[in-house]
Amino acid sequence: MKKEFSKVISKKLGLLESELKDAWVSPKGTHTRFFIVDELLPLQDVENIYKEFKVDEAFWIPRSSFREKKYTFANIDKLHPIIGAITDSFHEESVLRAVSNITGIDNLESDPSLYAGGLSKMVKGDFLNPHIDNSHDGSRRRYRRLNLLFYVSPSWSLENGGSFELWNRDVTEPVALASKCNRLIVMETGDQTYHSVSEVKSELPRCCVSNYFFSKSSPKKDDYYHVTSFTGRPNQLFQRWYGSFDNYLRNSIAKITGVSRGKSQARRKFR
Repeated sequence: MKKEFSKVISKKLGLLESELKDAWVSPKGTHTRFFIVDELLPLQDVENIYKEFKVDEAFWIPRSSFREKKYTFANIDKLHPIIGAITDSFHEESVLRAVSNITGIDNLESDPSLYAGGLSKMVKGDFLNPHIDNSHDGSRRRYRRLNLLFYVSPSWSLENGGSFELWNRDVTEPVALASKCNRLIVMETGDQTYHSVSEVKSELPRCCVSNYFFSKSSPKKDDYYHVTSFTGRPNQLFQRWYGSFDNYLRNSIAKITGVSRGKSQARRKFR
């Protein structure tokens, strides 16, 4: 099943390569480069994937703070094989190559350990405040370069909330992208690529399969390191102030101890 998914994904990316390259180099309303692919997989497969998000609540790890409110899960080998198949399909060489051709980023590497990746579920009232992702993988040997976000909740629109948002440089204006069913969003990640998820308004859960691509080379001329760093929305002045303090503290601790957010969720085994 993994091979079948990867063939479909890489073929779709190949067919759309020219227009996706254009979208990548000319983002509108944000400096963060990204592209979108709709109708990525056959609809029946997407429906089957979505059904498997409805597992026992005990599986899900809740996260709730000023930064975010959501549920995550990375130990996907405990779930139906279709979840492992769709997640691992993005790690296949054909998909890596297709994405590299579009973005122009060479030597991309996947992360089957799912460090900070895996499944995410957001229910009514959940959100993710503007942030930049941690700069490296769990070993700090590779730089995080791309986020690949595949949405599977049926009949999802902007009215449902839970929109994926990409911000301008001073985090004052977002570009809102609906987390539509069967939509793949690929975005670059660096030290200025602020992104977020608006508050979910739907009674149905917003479900996403997340993967991240890395490279040993830095996207900048110099080496750098930072943990996942949050700020508030433009009207959240306290969260912006507190976020600066919180980011400084967690970055300092991570540099001293070598422990950064996300390691505890890593998949314990993988195919």
